[in-house]
Amino acid sequence: MLLVDRELVERVRGAQAGTELLGAVQSAVELEHATVPPYLTAYYTLRPGRNDEIATAVRAVAVEEMLHMTIAGNLLLALGGRPRIAFPEFVPPYPTTLPLNLGESVKVPIAAFSRGLVHDVFMRIEEPAHPLEFPARALEAVAGPPPATIGEFYAALTEKIVDLGDAAFVGDPARQVVDNAWFPADQLFPLVDVDSAASALTMIAEEGEGTSSSPLDQEGELAHFYRFAELWHGHRLVADADAEHGYSYTGARIDFDPAGVWPMPANPRLSDYPADTRPRLVATRFTDAYTRLLTALQETFDGRRENLDTAIGVMFEMRLLALEVLATPDEHGRPTGLCFQFGTNVA
Repeated sequence: MLLVDRELVERVRGAQAGTELLGAVQSAVELEHATVPPYLTAYYTLRPGRNDEIATAVRAVAVEEMLHMTIAGNLLLALGGRPRIAFPEFVPPYPTTLPLNLGESVKVPIAAFSRGLVHDVFMRIEEPAHPLEFPARALEAVAGPPPATIGEFYAALTEKIVDLGDAAFVGDPARQVVDNAWFPADQLFPLVDVDSAASALTMIAEEGEGTSSSPLDQEGELAHFYRFAELWHGHRLVADADAEHGYSYTGARIDFDPAGVWPMPANPRLSDYPADTRPRLVATRFTDAYTRLLTALQETFDGRRENLDTAIGVMFEMRLLALEVLATPDEHGRPTGLCFQFGTNVA
């Protein structure tokens, strides 16, 4: 699971004003974003028409992480801050330790889909402190006070916002990024007071981890951890009166065809591909689109809300460009990789 420095959680709990939460909420924006490139890469490397059930599941989680990033950005606006997205340091150098994560508890790569990736990385990203039906991994030894979890971080943030009250919401409500053509009104809504912010933060936590008594989130859907567990077990999680927590992985099979995955080098960088070659050209096009996506999101949060449509359009473009990259071998027949960097001049 992701381990969070308990000192950060205690700073959240000790905040005396909404402005003292801005750094923590910016870290939440960065965390939610940092999961998107690994999830998108896993989705893009599933060949169209092969492993479609798995591709649908991974894509759905990636989209919800984008929703969570938007919610965190809206909370930052509501508290009087400004999300910082369009700059090189916003994109971690993969493989990476995710923002907020303490030590090396989870190292996250950019890699092609595999069941091992799902089990060893994706499930650990989304793992609650006490997952239902099977035990949590042992925590790595960390000096100092015992670490917290992402769920505890969001719970502390929610509690502090309740404690500070509506007076903490000093941001301009007109700046909130809300477009229900892309996300339903019960998932993406203006954060203008304690009730709306607490509801949104609870949704983020439950969509990732579920609850202590159920694998389902507020919408009655499986939390991310259990969706990934379905892919690992190869069976749907279904109600089971004989199981300890009322569910078991005994539903319909989810078959995985390893031949239906594009091969891709892990953690590629543009500098891996010589200038003036086809791999460098197609990889640069993909990186440019990703940079335009982050730029459009920055402009959206800066008050130009119409740029959200631009960002969504770039998302569709990225899928097409990703397929072109993955289908392009170098002169030695080796596959080209998807480079998630901000700017095409980054090494």
